[in-house]
Amino acid sequence: MTGVHTSADELCGVQAKEPGAYQACIAQLYRKPVAQWPAPQIDADVAWQEMAPLPARAPSPSDNPFTEAKAVLGERLFNDPKLSRSGQIACASCHEPDEAFADGRRVSFGHDRQTGRRNAPSVVMSGFTRHLFWDGRSPSLEAQAVVPIADHVEMAFTTDELLTRLNNDAEYPKLFEQTFALKGPIVAEQIAQALATYQRTLVKATRNTAFEQLLLGRPQRMSDQQLYGLHLFRTQARCMNCHFGPTLSDDQFHNLGLTYYGRKYEDLGRYEVTANPQDVGAFRTPSLRLLSKTAPWMHNGLFVNMEGTIAFYNQGMPRPEPVGPQKNDPLFPRTSDRLKPLGLDLEQRRALIEFLDSL
Repeated sequence: MTGVHTSADELCGVQAKEPGAYQACIAQLYRKPVAQWPAPQIDADVAWQEMAPLPARAPSPSDNPFTEAKAVLGERLFNDPKLSRSGQIACASCHEPDEAFADGRRVSFGHDRQTGRRNAPSVVMSGFTRHLFWDGRSPSLEAQAVVPIADHVEMAFTTDELLTRLNNDAEYPKLFEQTFALKGPIVAEQIAQALATYQRTLVKATRNTAFEQLLLGRPQRMSDQQLYGLHLFRTQARCMNCHFGPTLSDDQFHNLGLTYYGRKYEDLGRYEVTANPQDVGAFRTPSLRLLSKTAPWMHNGLFVNMEGTIAFYNQGMPRPEPVGPQKNDPLFPRTSDRLKPLGLDLEQRRALIEFLDSL
């Protein structure tokens, strides 16, 4: 649908020269139910979904059905530093509730104050993705849950040692027995299931945002400028080519031109999982829910303010070209064709940022 005039242009274009009138007209269109919103402008090959409210919790797989007891146990484990070798680092150390379950740092500190190489993303929306971690190396929350425990930079423990610690604990054996209705020692699968179940409840943190209330038919908290920014998000700014549906993510992998190939901060991204040269520098599209609370952004945490971030997108993001020996390098990364110069003026960029704040 790229290049097609939307009904918003047709209905409000006549007021484009009147100060504030165009934004106000656009805003009125987006105060209507979502089904009546103007159509977005999306590239023809994108299998997009319309924006929609989120469910009360993320869906659970059939082999780990939701129970309140499992979520409660998972919350306790998530916040317990006993899951780390030092007894000082919990999952919540890098995914803090007050930071929208991120941590506000470029990269996190782990065992013995070691620093990771990637930004700790918010896990509020982790229950909605099929690809966990920036490079998608874990196919489920259950698979992901125990990886940081064994990572030598993060929690630096082993599954066997953790099981020994928990089985010898004064309280955990009884809690696991009550939660899973099974006698016998705690096993790793139960730890993973409890942690995953708790993370699927974190979506509740989005319920009171202005944007979620808009989707629920309560637009009162959205200003004209924010709703104009929503229109830009869906049209000229091209955001909705990758950020759509209830989660505001296509759950795919894209190269944004930030691979730093051959330089400091180099990260080959999805390629480290697939060994496919087309995946060099590609990272999973994050959800934009709670975006303004999760800075710094990108897989490396190098984008620290929204004005600068939008400026990069407005320019079409970096497009490095191979020089010298790199001309014959089959791994030289290519920035995604989804990214194009946007031509947003200062007023439009401000409106877009105001909308992103509503998320």
